[in-house]
Amino acid sequence: MPLETPNILVTILAFLLLLSTLVVVHELGHYLVGRWFGVKAEKFSVGFGPQIYGRVDSRGTLWRIAALPLGGYVQFAGDMNPASQPDATWQSLPEHERNQTFQSKALWKRALIIFAGPAVNFMLAIAIFIGFLLVYGHSTTPPMAEAIVVGSPAEKAGIKAGDRIVAVNGHRVNTFNALANEVIMIPNEDAEIIIDRGGEQLTVTAKVAERKEIDRFGNVYRLGQIGVAPPQPTFEDVGLLAAPGLAVAQTFDVVRQQIKGLGQIITGRRPLSELGGPLKIAKVSGEAMAVGIAAFIWLAAMISINLGFINLLPIPMLDGGHLMLYGIEAVRRRPANEAVQEWAFRAGFALLACFMLMVTFNDLASFGLFGPG
Repeated sequence: MPLETPNILVTILAFLLLLSTLVVVHELGHYLVGRWFGVKAEKFSVGFGPQIYGRVDSRGTLWRIAALPLGGYVQFAGDMNPASQPDATWQSLPEHERNQTFQSKALWKRALIIFAGPAVNFMLAIAIFIGFLLVYGHSTTPPMAEAIVVGSPAEKAGIKAGDRIVAVNGHRVNTFNALANEVIMIPNEDAEIIIDRGGEQLTVTAKVAERKEIDRFGNVYRLGQIGVAPPQPTFEDVGLLAAPGLAVAQTFDVVRQQIKGLGQIITGRRPLSELGGPLKIAKVSGEAMAVGIAAFIWLAAMISINLGFINLLPIPMLDGGHLMLYGIEAVRRRPANEAVQEWAFRAGFALLACFMLMVTFNDLASFGLFGPG
C-alpha cells in the first residue's frame, strides 16, 4: 500500500509556524515577567539573522522580524555574557541604566524571569487542552477488562473478564485511556498490576508485549499492550469550571510520561534512535497538518510541553541550567565562581551540540538516508 507523503511546501510551512509560534511564546514568557520586574528588553526578535522589519517601541525595545524564521529570542539590557553575571562593562553603566538590567535584580526575580519561559509553554498546552475538552469532552471509559485476548500477557497473569484495573506500577488509573497510556510506554517490561475483582484487590505481574504499529505515513511505533479489551467507550461533556483542572492533570501526565521515556533511554531500555530532532519535528508537523487542523493544534500542545520540559533540564545554556546555578547561589549566598560558570556553559554548549548532531543523524537515518529502514 503506498504511503502518504505531505506536500513539501505544507511540511515547511507547518514546521515554521509550529516552531516559531512555540519559541516566540516561550520568549514572551521571559519578556513579560522581565518587564514586570522592571528589566529593559533591548531586542525581541522573531527569527534569526538579518532584519527584515523592525520597530522600536516607547520603552526602547526593538521588535524585529528576521530572515530565518526558526524561533526567536529576547535580549535583556546588560545581558552581556552567557552566565548573565555582572562584569566591568556592566559596572560602568550609569546607575539608572544599571537598575534596568537583568543582573541588577534580586535572585528570586531573576529565577522567575528564567522560569517564565517554560511555564508559558506549559500554560499554552493547558489552554489547548481546555479547548479540546470543551469541544470533544472527556473519556470516562472505565478501566475494565471486557474481554481477555487468548494467550496475551493479561491471560498469563491471571486477569479475567470483568476485572477492573486499579493501578499499573503504582500509578492509579481511573479510565481505560489512562490504563492504555501506562502500558504503551513499557513494551517488553514487567508491570505490577493491581486489579479489583468483586471488591477484592489482587496484585499480579504481567510481561507487557510489544506491538509495532505503522501509521499512514509509514512511521513505526513500538507500543506496549497486555491484551485487555475495553468496554463500550463512554464520554462526558466538560464544563468551563472543570476543564482547567482536567487540562492541568493531562499536562502533568504528559510530563510524567516524558520523564519516564527519558529515564528509559538513559538506562538503555529504549534505543537512542527514538530521539528526534528538528527534521523529525518538521516531518510530523507536515503529517499533522495533512491530517487536519485539530491534529496540528494537538501536536503544538505536545511539542510545547516538550519544549518546556527540555528547557527545565539542569543543563547549562538551558533555562534549567540557569535555575540550577541560581539554586547554588541561594545556598552559598554568593554566585558560583565566574570561571566555573564559564566552563559550565561551555560544557553545556558542547553537550547540546553533540545532542543536536545525534538527533539530526537519527532524523536522517529515519528518512532512509543511510540505507533501508
